[in-house]
Amino acid sequence: MRVSEYDAWADVYDAWTGGTDADVPFYVELAREADGPIVELAVGTGRVAVAVAQQTGKAVLGLDASAAMLDGARDRAQGLPVELRQADMREFALDDAAALIYVPGRSLLHLHGWSEKRDVFRRVAASLRPGGRFAFNCFVLSPRVAAELDGVRQESGGVVHTSRYVAADSRIEIEREDGATIRAWWVTRAELEGLLDVAGLETEALYGSFDKQPFDDDSTEFVWLARKPA
Repeated sequence: MRVSEYDAWADVYDAWTGGTDADVPFYVELAREADGPIVELAVGTGRVAVAVAQQTGKAVLGLDASAAMLDGARDRAQGLPVELRQADMREFALDDAAALIYVPGRSLLHLHGWSEKRDVFRRVAASLRPGGRFAFNCFVLSPRVAAELDGVRQESGGVVHTSRYVAADSRIEIEREDGATIRAWWVTRAELEGLLDVAGLETEALYGSFDKQPFDDDSTEFVWLARKPA
């Protein structure tokens, strides 16, 4: 198991990402519609998985590479039908084919490069039952916002951090004052369409927000719903 850079963020992650629950109703609705096993990749501290289990009564399997993040998820999920396993999404395998696999919180962007993302998309496709769905969200990079925030000291939920945008590698480095750093690599619509294509998945819908507004040139979020052909 690879060491996760998220271990160092587990204690502050919920505070740092506070106010990001607009995605919950979207994923809850998909879970309600799922006729079979539900899996969340990069479950983190269980923010979405716990809401899904609470609001649908259905079991959720949550996978994450960070042992520390999973400890937080276990505390949050007590008494709910949420199973948590330590697993890297680049290497995961399921016992039973899923009806729904989803990746909230822009977590796919923590995969470096085409090959890592391709491996995950292919594993997702192999782990879905025919007709099963794959949902995820990623931000749309704004060069203007990147230029405004590059190197600027910011505070969120009491966590002080600085973001650095590295255009040559499509990379964002987010560093706390104590040096703990996480990295993300932004993607384009064409790259995501290519990843779905090589995995044999078909786009069911592409939205520009969690309230299902159409994706257009002004959208700031990819909210994607794909399906494995029946």
